[in-house]
Amino acid sequence: MYTFKNKISRHFELLLLAIVILLITASCGGGGGGDDNPGPSEQELAFDKLKGDWGITNNGKIELDGGNVAANYVGFTLSFTNGAFTTTNAGDLFPATGTWEWVGEGTNQIRTGRGKLVTITSLTTTNFEFSFTKTASNSVAGVSGNYVIKVTK
Repeated sequence: MYTFKNKISRHFELLLLAIVILLITASCGGGGGGDDNPGPSEQELAFDKLKGDWGITNNGKIELDGGNVAANYVGFTLSFTNGAFTTTNAGDLFPATGTWEWVGEGTNQIRTGRGKLVTITSLTTTNFEFSFTKTASNSVAGVSGNYVIKVTK
């Protein structure tokens, strides 16, 4: 026989079950919404590849308007840290030390502290190729033109 007491007990069980389902759903994020920890940004991932020491000794190159000028920069090295760089034997291409920053939100261009815009054409953990145009307005001395530089780790 179904009594009033059984009816209340049954309602209590259903209410308890609904609360448990609600708590489980809420603890799983409710089935929607964004990720609270999206992981590293594209720029952070690119910087992980960019940071460190680069040189032209292993299949690197320095070209000016398509011609090989690496002989003018024997021992050229370039090293990146977060927001700064250093060079060795860079001649008139880059100062011995300087700063850099990403251009916008992308990962294909950086700007040096002296205003030189550098376009990244290829970046892996072991190869870095970039280009820039050197003009009389962004250099103290040296040959103006279009440079392509490939360095390796």
